[in-house]
Amino acid sequence: MYNTSLRIVNHTADAEDVLQESFCDAFAAIGSFGYKSTFGAWLKRIVINKSINALRKRKMDIIDIEKTNVVQMPEEENYDEEAMKFKVEEIKKAVKDLPNGYRTVLSLHLFEGYDQEEIAEILQISHATVRTQYMRAKQKLLILIKQGGLS
Repeated sequence: MYNTSLRIVNHTADAEDVLQESFCDAFAAIGSFGYKSTFGAWLKRIVINKSINALRKRKMDIIDIEKTNVVQMPEEENYDEEAMKFKVEEIKKAVKDLPNGYRTVLSLHLFEGYDQEEIAEILQISHATVRTQYMRAKQKLLILIKQGGLS
């Protein structure tokens, strides 16, 4: 649960606070646990929601694409993702260096297994914004990895 929170908030003290608050909330609401899922899945949902709320308090920088005048993204360099092989620690560092919005969407999709519609609902943003943030996060991650001399 700590790692889930850390991937979203990207700060150890915030992740620890989120985790403690999540366990307190889970304990207080244990009576409402309806066994519709596993306890772990229920607790993980609480941790994810608390983590996202912590980011909102820090004014997470996700821009709703539908509210901007952006017509089309400029073409980026194509990267051969299959040919790139990296060490886990170096990739973790690159993920930590992503902007909050990118890192959150990428983490929820890749690490937590949420689909883009679920992420849009969780973050209360449009599906188009999630799709764009995810695509840009992958591109930015590849750029950060290449800049780190990992290719």
